[in-house]
Amino acid sequence: MSACVPTRAADQNRTERTHPPHSPPTGPRRFRIAGADVSASIAVFLIALPLSLGIALATGAPLQAGLVAAAVGGLVAGRLGGSPLQVSGPAAGLTVVTADLIQRYGWRTTCAITVLAGLAQLGLGCLRVARGALAVSPAIVHGMLAGIGVTIAVAQLHIMLGGTPQSSVPDNLAALPAQLAGMRPASVSVSVLTLALLMLWPRLPGRAGRLLRKVPAALIAVAGATAAAALAGLRLPKVDLPSWSNHALAGLPEGPVLGLAAAVLTTTLVCSVQSLLGAVAVDKLVAGRPGLPARVGRSDLDRELLGQGAANIVSGSLGGLPIAGVAVRSSANVHAGAVSRNSTMLHGFLVVIATLLMVPILELIPLASLAALVMAVGIQMVSLNHIRTVNRHREVWVYALTTLGVVSFGVLHGVALGIATAVGVALHRLTRTRITHEVREGVHHIHVRGQLTFLAVPRLSRTLHLVPHGADTVVEFDGSFMDHAAYETLQDWQRTHTAQGVTVEITGRYPGTRASDPRTFADCRCRPWTPWRNHQCDRPGPAPTGEGYPDGPDRSEPDPAGTGGASGHELARGISAFQRNTAPLVRSELARLAREGQQPSQLFLTCADSRLVTSMITSSGPGDLFVVRNVGNLVPLPGEESGDDSVAAAIEYAVDVLGVRSITVCGHSGCGAMQALLSAGPGGARTPLERWLSHGRPSLERMAGDSRLRGSVAGRAPADAVEQLCLTNVVQQLEHLRAHESVARALEEGRLELHGMYFHVGEAEAYLLADVDGPGVFDRVREADLTA
Repeated sequence: MSACVPTRAADQNRTERTHPPHSPPTGPRRFRIAGADVSASIAVFLIALPLSLGIALATGAPLQAGLVAAAVGGLVAGRLGGSPLQVSGPAAGLTVVTADLIQRYGWRTTCAITVLAGLAQLGLGCLRVARGALAVSPAIVHGMLAGIGVTIAVAQLHIMLGGTPQSSVPDNLAALPAQLAGMRPASVSVSVLTLALLMLWPRLPGRAGRLLRKVPAALIAVAGATAAAALAGLRLPKVDLPSWSNHALAGLPEGPVLGLAAAVLTTTLVCSVQSLLGAVAVDKLVAGRPGLPARVGRSDLDRELLGQGAANIVSGSLGGLPIAGVAVRSSANVHAGAVSRNSTMLHGFLVVIATLLMVPILELIPLASLAALVMAVGIQMVSLNHIRTVNRHREVWVYALTTLGVVSFGVLHGVALGIATAVGVALHRLTRTRITHEVREGVHHIHVRGQLTFLAVPRLSRTLHLVPHGADTVVEFDGSFMDHAAYETLQDWQRTHTAQGVTVEITGRYPGTRASDPRTFADCRCRPWTPWRNHQCDRPGPAPTGEGYPDGPDRSEPDPAGTGGASGHELARGISAFQRNTAPLVRSELARLAREGQQPSQLFLTCADSRLVTSMITSSGPGDLFVVRNVGNLVPLPGEESGDDSVAAAIEYAVDVLGVRSITVCGHSGCGAMQALLSAGPGGARTPLERWLSHGRPSLERMAGDSRLRGSVAGRAPADAVEQLCLTNVVQQLEHLRAHESVARALEEGRLELHGMYFHVGEAEAYLLADVDGPGVFDRVREADLTA
């Protein structure tokens, strides 16, 4: 025994030399599940259980098939999918497709079709075409979901009344009067109670209501209706879960080859599009939770397609419904605080346990209660927000015809009708060109609105030849495309017309024009929506090189006004250029804003420095930002006798009236106000500027006080004292913001966020404050920091 001791000691010494006593252990890591994932999985499970049974009931499949799909969706798609927080399972969007397949081919063949659809999804995922599915017009997708929702609602209404639904919406509507005449009061009362609980539970008031609302409304509605039916002794059709020994699995597909191929194509299309759109929507939800995007990452759509395909193969093989990403469960998962895919997988495991251990409880649920729950889901699929969106983008016909096609003929025919309508609308927009001609003050104006293709060449040619010889002409374009035939027609006419010594001015978006002819632009060669330059429009003269963007003002002529090239007519010329070139492009958007009023998303408080163009550095447009500019981007503390309440008034108006969701304080490099603040003497403020800059003294004191509060930019120290003060000032003004009553109240209620920003003028780089409550570390905004 003693001979073994030195050997152990030597081994121990070698181990200590290789792995120091305080180094982390090198053994296998223990698997841990975050507490947030556990609580989120329970919340999702409580929603998934009644919905899975309800969707199986709506399709006419065995009720166990819904539970199988929910479990497989959580375990397989949750583990293999590319969207960690998306929850997959039986989806309401697949109800009509599955019900049609079951009625046409039977349950075992429907399971086989689900397996084949999963294989097709695997093939699409391997081809990496997931992004291509997102090219389907949202109007078609929303119309398809709305049509499915109407179909579900009408069918479940019969079960709520105590009857049996028919195979199609027209048949269900035709049978509805007879069903109403013979309705069963017990079924109706249970259905009404379920719907009432669904609507009222999320609206419980007070502190107790906030606690109770954490329990899903779907669970409360079904459990309440079940308990009420049991206590009242109502005799109703209830959930019947057959023994697992009699559970039907997938069989060999039987039926015509073309019909089966169309069924597989339809199932693949609906499952894939719904799952991919759901993954993108989950990314947007994740982006709204601070710190979560960096931990979870963006969805990998190709991997998500592979995961959905594997889940459908397993679900179909085990006798489950088709699987897709489910919006209701996914949003509940994110809002419940999930941080990884463990929550999705654990919810699937909980479904398995419930399926094995809770059969006696599940068989107490009345079918009328499940039908009411599914009907409510179907009604929610007809979204008013979606209708407003497609109407704003002038695609309401695509949405309406897709919905009508799904309701009348089925999902595949409805989607095909929607695609054909979308193509027709696109062609109509491409060929719809308005060409007008008018004479103003002796000048002929020709306005071309829309896409200029060969189909519009005859009208363009007729209008151009209405201009008499020797007449000055302005041709104004408001479109984004011109083909070669239209270009040649216009060029030939322009050469012929200008040969007579008259001017032809071409303005607006005109792809193909050149600025080599000084007569092309009369007073200004600046075009709208061009790369931004610090330019001045000059009078007609030698055209500069390039595409008509002058490098600076023309200093060749004397400036009698002594304005350095900016003559007294510069403002008028700028307004004229706006009316001629830019106004046609923004008129419709500004008209919408005029009707709806301003609804900015954030208050942007920045310096009055002329080099800071807020719309440029934030890529924003009219109506996006409520901008407040002052010298030094200062926020005076409330209650100070500054003699100027304009900043406080703007903050109160933006937060309490406009309801902005964020406030950004933006400083910049080379700030003259910060330079003046550094060089200010100890004397009192005498001029208005000095009195205003006194609000920046807390920033000066903060910078001189604690070196930890001085900040940094992208990991480097400030270049000089001015930049150091610029950074410190942003942090200090954010503190001043919190002192305003309206801001403090909004922050406490969680409806407002504060952001700090620093713009380096010379480098054209924008930096965001990494931690609003921290010492002032600014980091560069990168594409990797953003989510879809």
